[in-house]
Amino acid sequence: MTLDTDNLNRFYNKAYDWIITKGPSVILGIAILILGLWLIKLLGRWMEKGMLRKNINPSLRPFLTSLILITLRILLVLTVMQIIGVQLTFLTVLIGGIGVAAGLALSGTLQNFASGVLILLLKPFVVGDNIIAQGQEGTVTSIQIFYTIVKTFDNRTVVIPNGKLSNEVIINISREGSRRVDIEMKFSYGIDYDKIVAVFNKTVDEFKACLKTPERRIGVSVLEESGFKVIFNIWVNAHGFTDTKLSFQQELMKNLKLGGIKLPGMSD
Repeated sequence: MTLDTDNLNRFYNKAYDWIITKGPSVILGIAILILGLWLIKLLGRWMEKGMLRKNINPSLRPFLTSLILITLRILLVLTVMQIIGVQLTFLTVLIGGIGVAAGLALSGTLQNFASGVLILLLKPFVVGDNIIAQGQEGTVTSIQIFYTIVKTFDNRTVVIPNGKLSNEVIINISREGSRRVDIEMKFSYGIDYDKIVAVFNKTVDEFKACLKTPERRIGVSVLEESGFKVIFNIWVNAHGFTDTKLSFQQELMKNLKLGGIKLPGMSD
C-alpha cells in the first residue's frame, strides 16, 4: 500500500512539474493554432474574392487557393510544435529528403505544372485563340495545369505539354482580331498596271469579308526579264482566315479574267 502511495505521489509530482513547465507553452500553442486556422480561413475567402475580381482563370483559382492554404497550415502546425517544445530535427531531415527525391522523380511533371500556372496567369493565349506552336497550327480548346489541347484545322487533336509551350516560341495568330492576306501574282509587261489596280479595287469593294481598316495595298514587288510581280494586301478577320483567303483569290482571278488581264499560262 505504501509503495502504491509513493508511486502515486511521484506521478502527481511529475504531472505537476510538467503542467508548470510545459502547460503555458501548450496553452499558447493551442491558442495560436486556433487563431491561425481562423486567420487562414479568412485569408482563403479574401483570396477567392480577389482572384474573382482580377478574372483569374477559373481552373486555376481553387488550385492556387488550396496550395497556399495547405502550405500555411503546415507552417502553422510546425510553428505550434516548436512552441510546445516538440523536437523537429528528424522530421525536418525526413521532409527534406522526401522533397529532394520527389523533385528529382517529378522534374518534368513539375516543369509542366509550373508552366501551366504561368500560362493561366500571364495568358499568352486563351481558349478559342488560333496559335502556331510546336509545328502545329490550330485552335486552343482547353488549357490544363499540365498540358494544352489544340485542335488543328484538319480536325486533329494535339496534346502539348505546357513545359514545351513555355520554352518555345508561340505565335498567336488571332489575338489581334484581324490578319493580312498576302497574294503575289506575275504579269507580263504588256499588261497595263493601272488596269490591274482597278480590278483589285473592284474585287475588294465587292468582297464583303474585307475589312475597311487597315487600308488595302497593292504594289509592284519584283521586276524580272519575263514580267513583273504584283503583291496584293487585304485585311480580314483572323478567325476563318484560310477560307476567306481562298474565296478572295478565286474572286480576284475571276475578275482579272473578266477584265481581259491574262495570267501566265492562261489561254485566250
